[in-house]
Amino acid sequence: MPIATETENAGHVEPTPQQLRRDLRAAETRKRLGALALIAPLAIFLLMTFIAPIAVLLMRAVENPEIASALPHTVAALAKWDRKSAPPDQAYAALAGDLLKARQDSTAGPLARRINSELSGARSLIMGTARALPFHDADGKELQAAQPSQAAQIREAMIALNPQWAELDSWQVIARNGSIYSPYYLLASLDLKQNVAGDIVQADPDASIYRSIFGRTLWMSAVVTFFTLLLAYPLAYWLSTMSERRANLLMILVLIPFWTSILVRVAAWIVLLQSEGLVNTALMLVGLTQSPLELVFNRIGVYISMTHILLPFMILPLYSVMKSVPPTYLKAAISLGSHPFAAFWRVYVPQTYPGIGAGVLLVFIMAGGYYITPALLGGPNEQMVSYFIAYFINTTINWGMACALGGLLLTGTLILYAVYRRFARIDVGIA
Repeated sequence: MPIATETENAGHVEPTPQQLRRDLRAAETRKRLGALALIAPLAIFLLMTFIAPIAVLLMRAVENPEIASALPHTVAALAKWDRKSAPPDQAYAALAGDLLKARQDSTAGPLARRINSELSGARSLIMGTARALPFHDADGKELQAAQPSQAAQIREAMIALNPQWAELDSWQVIARNGSIYSPYYLLASLDLKQNVAGDIVQADPDASIYRSIFGRTLWMSAVVTFFTLLLAYPLAYWLSTMSERRANLLMILVLIPFWTSILVRVAAWIVLLQSEGLVNTALMLVGLTQSPLELVFNRIGVYISMTHILLPFMILPLYSVMKSVPPTYLKAAISLGSHPFAAFWRVYVPQTYPGIGAGVLLVFIMAGGYYITPALLGGPNEQMVSYFIAYFINTTINWGMACALGGLLLTGTLILYAVYRRFARIDVGIA
């Protein structure tokens, strides 16, 4: 028996530390691959529906392909032009050839629309010239843009067709936008532009509207957030002091707006706030007003409707935080001689800062992107950035400007989130 035991022990090889480490790494690798396989469908879904559209949006904000792709020979002919003297004759010949090809390829329309966005009246200039091509000389022979000897004749024919070709404005627009990528849309969304020398300057006063629109968006979002917090805080505190059964029952009433379409709720507020609606009728019956108040198609109606719609998004984070605050803290402060209000303000409220921050951030970001409510309940002076994004997409088909405005709105959202994260880290004592 002892001999058999020694033989078995002699045949058993103990694993080395290196083998144990390799086996451990292999087991950890298998676990990671299994975890990645489980989250891969979700990651692919987020990539295709969230990250990829944002990347495309940011790319379209700096893309400027219409002029560079439709007028390649013209851009090359203007590469060494000083943008102050008259364009060379070769530029006229190159433009005639590019416009003729653009008409044949059906790209003259987008080209004319793009130049018209910077130079009023350029659409008729481009389309009229494209329709008149090719030009002919006095003997009726077709002028060839590829022949340098005929460049001067093409120049005279274009100026005779439309004297605006003798001016520098249209040529400067073409030369300035010769690259596929440019900051034109981003600058325009900030009421800026590039001058002839390429320097960034203030846009014309009649075209400087977007800063005021962004300011209006931020102001309206801040007002809605303030009133939402003002209404949600006492309601969330009241719900947190109830028993769980009653709180859940009342929370269902808070969540009912989630199950109702925004269009339905906005239409309901139009009915309630109009001149002959229930609100004005009730105010006149109790004698508070002598005539109907203007509560719709102005900023008051937008504030009321947006506050009502976004109220649950403030209540939920506040309630979740308040429910975790022990009520004994407040009782202990009062028992130690503190005034009830002072105890509430100095002991209870600081413990709800995470809920306040989360609710304010959520409501402010959502309010900044609202479109339907201001469009239906507000007037021209109540439209926010999202209204103009929809306008450029649906009406003028200007994807570059729409993406630039959307990119700036996204950047502002990320900045707000970064600021919130920074303050949240400070609150929990993380440097």
